[in-house]
Amino acid sequence: MRKQFGGKITKKEEEKFQKISNWDGEKFQNLEPTSMDFSFQALPKFLYKQFCEKEGREPDAKIPVLPFDLAKFLEPSPKAKFIWYGHAALLIRINGKTILIDPMLGPDASPIAPFSTKRFSDGTLDLIDQFPEIDLLLMTHDHYDHLDLKSMMLLKPKVKQLFVGMGVGRHLKKWGYDENLIKEFSWWESEDFQDLKITYTPTRHFSGRGISDRAKSLWGGWVIKSPDENLWFSGDGGYGKHFKEIGEKLGPFDFAWMECGQYNENWKLIHMFPEESVQAGIDGKAKQIMPFHWGGFALAQHHWTEPVEKIVSAAEKESISYIVPKLGELVSLDQNFANSYWWRE
Repeated sequence: MRKQFGGKITKKEEEKFQKISNWDGEKFQNLEPTSMDFSFQALPKFLYKQFCEKEGREPDAKIPVLPFDLAKFLEPSPKAKFIWYGHAALLIRINGKTILIDPMLGPDASPIAPFSTKRFSDGTLDLIDQFPEIDLLLMTHDHYDHLDLKSMMLLKPKVKQLFVGMGVGRHLKKWGYDENLIKEFSWWESEDFQDLKITYTPTRHFSGRGISDRAKSLWGGWVIKSPDENLWFSGDGGYGKHFKEIGEKLGPFDFAWMECGQYNENWKLIHMFPEESVQAGIDGKAKQIMPFHWGGFALAQHHWTEPVEKIVSAAEKESISYIVPKLGELVSLDQNFANSYWWRE
């Protein structure tokens, strides 16, 4: 159990954080005031609904994951290709390099809680054995539904380099990753990775794996820019003015994965509602979007298909192009994608 919590913040780390503008001396801050206060009186009702009222929040049967085809994934392509594995797990092939984002492929998003939060699909951890070497692993933040101990232990022999939010590296080092392979980022910081430019972008969220480390590491999203393409993974977070700033500084984007799912009125400042996800894509100057943060776990109290249905409706209303692939489906950005609306079956 203790291993799940990862590494503890050190004085040396805190001294390093003093140089970062959104560190207030004790914790990281969002760009806008972001209250996460939760009424103590409302907590029992919320917990009961969260763990006991599950009708419609999970699919009636496990969602199948299409088989991984290594040869097709590695096949040269003029544009990027990717595979989404539900929630935030994303495998990308771009310019001959394999990038993995937030590889939570484990079966339970609440490994330290009294009740498990089971994945909508089976066997996803087995995919790691089938994956090629991971040239670069990108981690947005350290929450359990993004940074998974089981997945990271299995990935260790395959990962050649890791870019993570400031402070997230301590967990990886605790789990045996070579610190020389880990680079930590603050917001807007960029690094050249061969012929790619990788930038860590702000989100409106928080972090932490235990009671004492809330907001002691940074949260964010990622921009992957090649000579021919510009891709954006929004990361977790509520709607805010930072989306327009991202679009102005780093856009426009050929494609963007936008957080959409696990929202609730009680935490509307730290998770977007679907209509906000579409607006954030427009603010960020994305030509085409795809919703993520759904299709993996029931972490909020909405129907499991509500995020995708609402984002499809909002995207069509705003005339922004969107795609929603099946879990495990290989998507090539040089080809027109035909949506199958598979979740309605």
